[in-house]
Amino acid sequence: AGRVAAGDTVYVFARAADGPRMPLAIVRQPVGSWPLRFTLDDRSAMTPQSRLSAARSVVVVARISRSGDALPQRGDLIGESAPLGPNAQGVRIVIDRVQP
Repeated sequence: AGRVAAGDTVYVFARAADGPRMPLAIVRQPVGSWPLRFTLDDRSAMTPQSRLSAARSVVVVARISRSGDALPQRGDLIGESAPLGPNAQGVRIVIDRVQP
């Protein structure tokens, strides 16, 4: 928590647990109050061809970007869930690592 600064950006995204690392769905918000409430679904898909609803299992990742850039940068803070099934709710992600 001590490493998060005003102006940082939070990205929360889902990617297939067994497949490409390209996000299927993503939300972007400025750092704010915690816990962050979010919804990932087909409306937040990266592309119309890669729908979250088509994935059998996903990993949800939360990343705090100091630069605001969508691509991971050294020093970003990151955490991820275990693989989740469709329609998972109440997902809790602990941001507990620093991007090398």
